[in-house]
Amino acid sequence: MNSLVSILIPCYNAEPWLAETLESALQQTWKNTEIIVVDDGSSDGSLAVAKKFESNGVKVISQTNKGASAARNRALQEAQGDFIQYLDADDLLAPDKIERQMQLLDCDRNSDYIVSGAWARFYKTPSEALFIPQPLWVDMSPVEWLICAWEGYWMMHPAAWLVPRKIANKAGTWIENLSLNDDGEYFCRILLASQGAKFSSEAKSYYRSGNSNSLSGSKSRKAWESAFLTLELSTNNLLLKEDSPRTRHACATVFQRFIYEVYPDVPDLQKKAEAKVQQLGGSDLTPSGGPMFKLVSAFLGWKLAKKVQRRVYQYGYAKAALGWRISKLQDKIMLNS
Repeated sequence: MNSLVSILIPCYNAEPWLAETLESALQQTWKNTEIIVVDDGSSDGSLAVAKKFESNGVKVISQTNKGASAARNRALQEAQGDFIQYLDADDLLAPDKIERQMQLLDCDRNSDYIVSGAWARFYKTPSEALFIPQPLWVDMSPVEWLICAWEGYWMMHPAAWLVPRKIANKAGTWIENLSLNDDGEYFCRILLASQGAKFSSEAKSYYRSGNSNSLSGSKSRKAWESAFLTLELSTNNLLLKEDSPRTRHACATVFQRFIYEVYPDVPDLQKKAEAKVQQLGGSDLTPSGGPMFKLVSAFLGWKLAKKVQRRVYQYGYAKAALGWRISKLQDKIMLNS
């Protein structure tokens, strides 16, 4: 009999997108699947949407709000599959995504490899998605994969992976006190628990951007603390696997990038990151930005350029918000006239 694949969907306030996500899971050409949705205390109609799919065999679990990692752990606890497919509640899978990856693993539940697949961003419909190859889109060892991702700031979103349950058990569960970049920390452990990552260009998934509920968009103090902790845990795990000049440079680079991202916020975390960079031997990473940022940075330094950049963003956001309010006011005037 074909191996069972568990499709695990954590859900929090995803009512506008959940039905489409579930349809993409149900339409998989690999038919031996179980679909588990864990609603993490949604305050919108997400739970009601999920329950409509119970007649299609979808298992729906409701819990009080504990965070995305806790929801994934609950789904993983319930899962019976030989392989694990994570799927966020607003993302999509191509119909043959799982089948393509299963073929690459020869459907071997005892495989020591994990599989990634091509992915693309979209905002409204998957027809917008452009699948542009990245350096991670090849077969690589775990260490090579992490060095490539961290040095070049590349990523693979959770739905792009297919993981044998054996490797998931070896890596351990999601860390529930993490929020921002919790998936980066988890899949770092998954990679290091495997013999390597295979890549399928035909196994496609779709990553929705522009969702205001997304954890990746959170920039609170708690979010930055989570981001720093994920870097600490992930770099420690990589260095346990291989402590060499190339891995130390990659680790220093992720902390240097963190410094550029958070400035001028959370100065205490910046200092900790600076100490990490020095301890690891330094990084030659320079701050990134548009032409104006580079011009200001060249003459006045990157810190002042960062402050100017933030002011410009804040002005643009305020202008957009004002435009939205004016538009709403005009609509009300039209309705009442």
